[in-house]
Amino acid sequence: MSRRVRRKVARRGKEKVVLPSYPEVEDEVIGPEKNEVVDWTSLPDDTVIQLMSCLNYRDRASLSSTCRTWRALGASPCLWSSLDLRAHKCDIAMAASLASRCMNLQKLRFRGAESADSIIHLQARNLRELSGDYCRKITDATLSVIVARHEALESLQLGPDFCERITSDAVKAIALCCPKLKKLRLSGIRDICGDAINALAKLCPNLTDIGFLDCLNVDEVALGNVLSVRFLSVAGTSNMKWGVVSQVWHKLPKLVGLDVSRTDVGPITISRLLTSSKSLNVLCALNCPVLEEENNISAVKSKGKLLLALFTDIFKALASLFAETTKNEKNVFLDWRNSKNKDKNLNEIMTWLEWILSHILLRTAESNPQGLDDFWLKQGAGLLLSLMQSTQEDVQERAATGLATFVVINDENASIDCGRAEAVMKDGGIRLLLDLAKSWREGLQSEAAKAIANLSVNAKVAKAVAEEGGINILAVLARSMNRLVAEEAAGGLWNLSVGEEHKGSIADAGGVKALVDLIFKWSSGGDGVLERAAGALANLAADDKCSMEVALAGGVHALVMLARSCKFEGVQEQAARALANLAAHGDSNSNNSAVGQEAGALEALVQLTRSPHEGVRQEAAGALWNLSFDDRNREAIAAAGGVEALVVLAQSCSNASPGLQERAAGALWGLSVSEANCIAIGREGGVAPLIALARSEAEDVHETAAGALWNLAFNPGNALRIVEEGGVPALVHLCSSSGSKMARFMAALALAYMFDGRMDEFALIGTSTESTSKCVSLDGARRMALKHIEAFVLTFSDPQAFATAAASSAPAALTQVTERARIQEAGHLRCSGAEIGRFITMLRNPSSVLKSCAAFALLQFTIPGGRHAMHHASLMQGAGAARVLRAAAAAAAAPIEAKIFARIVLRNLEHHHHVELSI
Repeated sequence: MSRRVRRKVARRGKEKVVLPSYPEVEDEVIGPEKNEVVDWTSLPDDTVIQLMSCLNYRDRASLSSTCRTWRALGASPCLWSSLDLRAHKCDIAMAASLASRCMNLQKLRFRGAESADSIIHLQARNLRELSGDYCRKITDATLSVIVARHEALESLQLGPDFCERITSDAVKAIALCCPKLKKLRLSGIRDICGDAINALAKLCPNLTDIGFLDCLNVDEVALGNVLSVRFLSVAGTSNMKWGVVSQVWHKLPKLVGLDVSRTDVGPITISRLLTSSKSLNVLCALNCPVLEEENNISAVKSKGKLLLALFTDIFKALASLFAETTKNEKNVFLDWRNSKNKDKNLNEIMTWLEWILSHILLRTAESNPQGLDDFWLKQGAGLLLSLMQSTQEDVQERAATGLATFVVINDENASIDCGRAEAVMKDGGIRLLLDLAKSWREGLQSEAAKAIANLSVNAKVAKAVAEEGGINILAVLARSMNRLVAEEAAGGLWNLSVGEEHKGSIADAGGVKALVDLIFKWSSGGDGVLERAAGALANLAADDKCSMEVALAGGVHALVMLARSCKFEGVQEQAARALANLAAHGDSNSNNSAVGQEAGALEALVQLTRSPHEGVRQEAAGALWNLSFDDRNREAIAAAGGVEALVVLAQSCSNASPGLQERAAGALWGLSVSEANCIAIGREGGVAPLIALARSEAEDVHETAAGALWNLAFNPGNALRIVEEGGVPALVHLCSSSGSKMARFMAALALAYMFDGRMDEFALIGTSTESTSKCVSLDGARRMALKHIEAFVLTFSDPQAFATAAASSAPAALTQVTERARIQEAGHLRCSGAEIGRFITMLRNPSSVLKSCAAFALLQFTIPGGRHAMHHASLMQGAGAARVLRAAAAAAAAPIEAKIFARIVLRNLEHHHHVELSI
């Protein structure tokens, strides 16, 4: 896989937005002259504190460590009014170390059960706002202790993932311990009973905002007793008794906003609530299938009340809340934020709506229901972009995550909806996301980078990201000390590096070094960041220049380390793919040999061919295939058990993907170049699975299987094995029917090796040790093979062109034959001296078919412009081929194909000789 997208929400990172940006990513940094000395310690204390307030906690700590004065300023209470621990492993020891600075802590965000258990050790008695995610493992006991130690809490939010282990008992504890509570939002609680809700109604008189989201059961009658509530959300909650709701909730005297989105509410309930409630202003019912299926939409309309549903114009509806309608309704949120004359009640409604809409849109994007394309294109994308400009940190993050999620069609094969992605781009979303990525808030950096990564799967969006300076921004974020930020930035570079057009820009921005450093930085405990870094390096390594950058940055060692030690299959797959791409440039740089010489590299790749995961096996086999082009690597792979492992792999992949089949056969093809390996592959049982792969329907598999069988057939013992295992019909089928010229060519050469007489000599001595009981008719197999070899060669001959060439010595006539006969890919094949010698000997074979085949093969190997043509010409000259070729060209009994092809080979040898002399 060359890229990856993220659908499932992973709410990672920290806070809000467009505050001071990283200087590294600004176009110009204004500062002192180069030689001017600045005494930073002379800055006024309030200036230093202001500077520190614009830094994240990690950078603030680094700055505080520079001197005693700044250490004291770094502990100033005003810098510790809020704390975001989501990107950190916050255990009891860490919490205790922070306790001295948290006396005036007002706002805290955390992640996970371990952090929740540590909160009480912060001793933040004055804590007002507490927000947590990844709360599935938080228990009643933990939550009860937290609220008991923080009686001044005014806001408690846990979600949006489900709080599966929290029950009504914890809700009662909240009511008992937090009398000042104003806002309570809990997600995914199984049951919230009437007693718990009544306790809230009785003991929390200031409770104005309640959200029981994605719960299984909520007591509707008890909620009608919370007379203080102004904003209520039961979005996603199941088993609601809507008849009870319509009879009770309209009596809530202060209820201004109600959210019933993602439920099975129907039009009757909606109509009753809108008409009966005197205080209700806004009713949000997005993604409610029963309501949307109702044909009579007018039944749910009520004058003066605002209904937000998929069939309404949401921007227009929101604009109607204001006395002066905005010129552009899509700017309603922006106009409201910039408004100088703000109504308190309207402010509260809009603030609540931002939170509600960001939550609904994210949940809807995650579930990805059918039939919402029109909504996303006309309203959804615009809403998410508007919400990304909110002043509420969690709203901004959810909106960015929503953008990252709603474009994804399938996160397994990295497919996105191009229309949605381009809609974001056209509405200015790329610039907005990049601005958020430059925020000092790490939460926004993470979610914005994730959105950029997913959107960049689309080539047009990727181009826009690059043109807007996104590659430099992502390269900077990839160096972040926050693992979550670095992970999403690496994902962005991974997707941008898919196309050739952005690889150089990533390298120029320092992205290669940043990605390699990520592997060393998070070598343990960071599977996500390691997979993305390795995936990006794999893409970059496919480019010759970038592959050198990867090697120079220490990438070979880093990737081998992952292949050897990481147990996560995604990381193993991408590390093996990167090593395969590094090794693919054997003709242009030394990375192939460098990978092979790295300690443990070949052993690790051989071991990965035994992985239970097909993708890992495929990439490991591909890496071994590329590495086997180096002579030393080829023998080292065999010494590391590569022959045995690859034969087992070939035996097991008859029903695997074509990619795995191709690479398994390809790796055996590469190893079989060596005579010792060729014999070992036959001895280990490699012939039968290669014959099975030759019957594949995929042309790429045809080529590698035919290539491996061609090499194996050079050995007479293996040639006999191929016959005994039923390989002749398989090779004949390839020779005559494959859509790949190369597969047909190599199948013909394998058959020629098998029936040039050497196998007959071997068979006279004795059959192969494994097959003594088999009865094989070599004569019948020979006749079948020669018939199809002849037919193959004739497909490249034009009788008229051959007649012209036979009657004329003009170069043009031979050139015409050459162009018709040429197999372009055959120029990449490299033969040994023994192989070339065998074809020269075959020119003297009594079989006219084998003479023609040998001349045809030598023609392919010596055509000027072929990668190894000079090498082959040198071998032939050393073997005295010219004399044999002249004899073949002049033989009266030889077929015309053999004569003409021999003349062309002679001309090719003369050409290469002249080129060699000129050098």
